[in-house]
Amino acid sequence: MLKKIPQNLSPDLVKVLMEMGHGDEIVIGDGNFPGASQANHLVRCDGLKIPELLESILELFTLDTYTEYPVSLMEVVKGDSYIPEIWDVYKRILKESGEKNTKIEYLDRFSFYEKSRQAYAIVTTSEKSLYANVILKKGVI
Repeated sequence: MLKKIPQNLSPDLVKVLMEMGHGDEIVIGDGNFPGASQANHLVRCDGLKIPELLESILELFTLDTYTEYPVSLMEVVKGDSYIPEIWDVYKRILKESGEKNTKIEYLDRFSFYEKSRQAYAIVTTSEKSLYANVILKKGVI
């Protein structure tokens, strides 16, 4: 064990976060996200929910300040009346992280999938909330 690394971050996930460079992106997918079929690198975080993982990742990971939107969410499909309350949780976590740029872009489902295929890694979780997927772009320290 090491000091100051959140306990819910596996060695595989810490390794991926360390390997990523400026501008690389990581997807944190909910339980419905097709991570295995989209990923260049797949990290499984079974049993974990996205908010707790997002908080822990942001303790080690800085968001890109050289891009307009370092955070991407999958927008609700037109005609779907679901309201993703988890987005408010994400906004609170981002605000409390102390990151300088926490602007969020909302991508339609297929644009989000395309962006995910380009990501450095995809993390799969057991998150049950719908539209909970999030992409983070890594910045510089």
